[in-house]
Amino acid sequence: MSITSIGRRGILAGGSALAAAGIIRPREARAARPVVAVLESEVVILDPHMITATISRTFGTLVFDTLFGQNEKGEIKPQMLEGHTASADKLTWSFTLRPGLKWHDGEPVTAADCVASLNRWMPRDPLGRMLQAATATLEATGDSSFRLVLKEPFPMLLDVLGKPNAPLPVMMPRKIITEAGDGRIKTIIGSGPFRFVPARWRPGASMILERNAAYVSRPEPADFLAGGKHVKIDELDLRVMPDANTGSNALMAGEIDYMQFLPFETLEQLERNRNLRVFGAMGIHMYQGNFRLNHAAAPFDNPKVRQVMWKLVDQASILDAIGIPAKYRIDRCDSFWMCDTPYTTLEGAGAAKYDIAAAKRELAASGYKGEPVITLNVAGSISETAGRVLEQAMKEAGFNVQPQQMDWGTVLARRARREGWSMFPVFSNGTDMLNPLTHFYISATCGDFPGWSCDQRIPELLKQFTRAEGVEAQRRLAAEIQKAAYDLTPSVMWGQFTRPAGYRNTLKNFIESSYPFFWQVEKA
Repeated sequence: MSITSIGRRGILAGGSALAAAGIIRPREARAARPVVAVLESEVVILDPHMITATISRTFGTLVFDTLFGQNEKGEIKPQMLEGHTASADKLTWSFTLRPGLKWHDGEPVTAADCVASLNRWMPRDPLGRMLQAATATLEATGDSSFRLVLKEPFPMLLDVLGKPNAPLPVMMPRKIITEAGDGRIKTIIGSGPFRFVPARWRPGASMILERNAAYVSRPEPADFLAGGKHVKIDELDLRVMPDANTGSNALMAGEIDYMQFLPFETLEQLERNRNLRVFGAMGIHMYQGNFRLNHAAAPFDNPKVRQVMWKLVDQASILDAIGIPAKYRIDRCDSFWMCDTPYTTLEGAGAAKYDIAAAKRELAASGYKGEPVITLNVAGSISETAGRVLEQAMKEAGFNVQPQQMDWGTVLARRARREGWSMFPVFSNGTDMLNPLTHFYISATCGDFPGWSCDQRIPELLKQFTRAEGVEAQRRLAAEIQKAAYDLTPSVMWGQFTRPAGYRNTLKNFIESSYPFFWQVEKA
């Protein structure tokens, strides 16, 4: 999930035990002129298996690697793998690692490491749990080969192993998985194009990632999360800025090289600056805003009360309040799976009609008893602005609204409890919301995921989706799932838009994406 600000709560819990022992650092690693970047927020949780936060996924794409990667067309391509084969009945899959892969401590990447990584990741991810349920055995068959045997065909196997959304199925050394037990990994060792340097991490200020000189890149051109990841800079400095305007000013002054989320109020000034390149990635790189509802506590444990929410969200007004220019947004999108994407559908969307008067009547008839609606807002974020607009509409309809401001770390802690909150506004990358299997609030239906929404029709339909052969069959199921989701109301969408990013012209060959990539780029 994406946010615009994040506090330091949980930093010590996430990083105080990080170990530096055994990390090899090449002599050329310290660069005189690093690329300095300000990302959407501070990296707090460094374990990509443990959370759906996109900032942890970004960290995962830089420091770790995956068996498969998705390209810009949505195709799944081998990444750490040299090859894979499937039996005629599609039940037995064999995988072979590329030669020469090494962890950041110099140890070789083994099949046993990959088996341990998959076994750790699968139960923590909705798609992973589906794959785990369909798996009979998963075992190493050699130092660089392993085999997965299914109980039944699972047509989306490669899509699951190469999915771009969090929790990311990254590979880790078996030893750090064993060390972590049921908790977060304590030692950050990946095999990706950059290495984490614990001794140079300053929580609240800066994180240094060094080029992994031993990284074995694929020969193909870089293509989204697939292809070659040729790192041409020695060092990446991830800076923490107190607010977006400070970051914007630093970008204009040349104090930083890249900023992931530019403030909308300074866009015109930034776009006129000849030293900068401002871009907004569209299509699957857009974002979807959602109000996530807590079904475990009143008042949203009442389905009739949840249904009222569809009549209280005016997406265009919310996007106007945030200040998103027309070229960076879609005024209204009622598809859970984003608009202008392969699974776009309006099935069930008749409920989403802004009408305060009708909402007031329905709320009065719903059995609502005036229970407080406690909203968890990230202070200073665009999500908070979205929340304020909705809160006003809710008050007009008769809700007892009690908004609370906090940082994102506190939201993560509060949302883990079933009581004490009603909803929170958030926005997520389009690659996370493209279909029923990747959309957080749908794929986690009837699972132990904050919000605890459940309609037993949806898990069964999701299983059918994973077994469906062909896009048309999947589209029909996606429409049916959305119809059930509109009845359930796990969340209510507040808009589809992009977050413009910017970088200085001194960066050459920069890959323009909603994911911040730093391979290929050179600094003049």
